[in-house]
Amino acid sequence: MATTSTTSLFLYTPFNAQNSNKTFPRHRYSHPNITSSSVTAQSKPAKDHLLSLVSDQDRGLKTQNNPTKRASIITAIEELAALGAGSVTTGDSLSSTWRLLWTTEKEQLFIIEKAHLFGTKAGDVLQVIDVEKLSLNNVITFPPDGVFFVRSNIEVASSQRVNFRFTSAVLRGKNWAIPLPPFGQGWFDTVYLDDDLRVVKDIRGDYLVVDRASYSWKE
Repeated sequence: MATTSTTSLFLYTPFNAQNSNKTFPRHRYSHPNITSSSVTAQSKPAKDHLLSLVSDQDRGLKTQNNPTKRASIITAIEELAALGAGSVTTGDSLSSTWRLLWTTEKEQLFIIEKAHLFGTKAGDVLQVIDVEKLSLNNVITFPPDGVFFVRSNIEVASSQRVNFRFTSAVLRGKNWAIPLPPFGQGWFDTVYLDDDLRVVKDIRGDYLVVDRASYSWKE
């Protein structure tokens, strides 16, 4: 979704262009016997604090010009990540439709903020992950009929890290679709995961806070 020389979890450009056409090996990381459920109870106060901080930030738009608020949110994320350290966040529980609550990703926030210039506005912003199928879709919806999504292959690299490579992108309206070329690869760490919340830090140092959507997005 971006054409700069840096990378973003939703909107990536190649950080290693000469390898951008390579596929990941089809093997699976072997998880240790530690799960995210073991930290859920003790993490509730930190989780509630983070959710309170991001609740009025319009998915991160208001935070862009408020460095104090941004710092407070990142501190809360780091506190929650510390509680989740050592837990497995790349197992089957990672598979879901995840809905954006807050992010620092500038490209994604730009699309959300500027969608009105194209006569629309952004609806839900989603990550759709299927660990079994090794797939990831990054999705920005434009109700009632518009959607921009990027398909990716993924590889579970460790207990909290997932590598990914974009394979294709589509901008679609009610009766039309425009295919776009794939453009990048990278990794993200899910530093905290429970039944309804996921917190991510990516290769570029951006943060993502998402909740488990009440529906499953399908192409």
